[in-house]
Amino acid sequence: MMLPTSFIPISHLKETPSVRVSDEQRQLIHMAASILLDYPTPERYEHFPLIRDELDAANLPTPVAKELARFLDAQPTQSLQELEKHYVSIFDLKRRATMYLSYYLTGDTRKRGTALVRFTEAYRAGGRDVAREELPDYLPMVLEFSATGDAEIAGHLLSSHREGIELLRTTLESVDSPYAGLVAALCMTLPAIDQATKERYLRLITDGPPAEMVGATAMGPLEPFTFGENLGSR
Repeated sequence: MMLPTSFIPISHLKETPSVRVSDEQRQLIHMAASILLDYPTPERYEHFPLIRDELDAANLPTPVAKELARFLDAQPTQSLQELEKHYVSIFDLKRRATMYLSYYLTGDTRKRGTALVRFTEAYRAGGRDVAREELPDYLPMVLEFSATGDAEIAGHLLSSHREGIELLRTTLESVDSPYAGLVAALCMTLPAIDQATKERYLRLITDGPPAEMVGATAMGPLEPFTFGENLGSR
């Protein structure tokens, strides 16, 4: 019986270990995760075997390779239609398993717009503009930027939303989704979480993303984004 995401087993509340990877390996892992975590269109689905071949040839650290294999091993027995149905049931219908990173911090509050602008500013600081019809905090988009753009800026975006990524991983683990392996592999390429991030992650487990607040306090200040001063260099 599949567990509802409101109840997450204690066994899934584990910290993902940080694994040393080279810059080239990190780029490959993030690019593969970008494609595999995106909606499974027929074109992307056809590329899964090629992605697997590239990952197998990269001699990745064993823990990362095992996590990636959790997803890729499941695909030969799963049709595109089955994968599409699973994708929608997880990522489109569960508040604790969204691909939109700022949602974990701002939920459906009015702070969300400010958070989205910061993602756009980060891409522009790295010399990129959003070219697809998708919100800029979409995890596969951030991972593509990490793999092909400014790794330092992308790393800041991912680290700033680490508690949300960990909640995504935990939720996917709780429903035994093969997508959990992709998010776990991503987490392994990031720095180990500190105590403050761990506490925010545990609060997210308990409370979920924030709901809309009423009154002027809903527009309260957020921490300034540190890459805005580079926008003039485009």
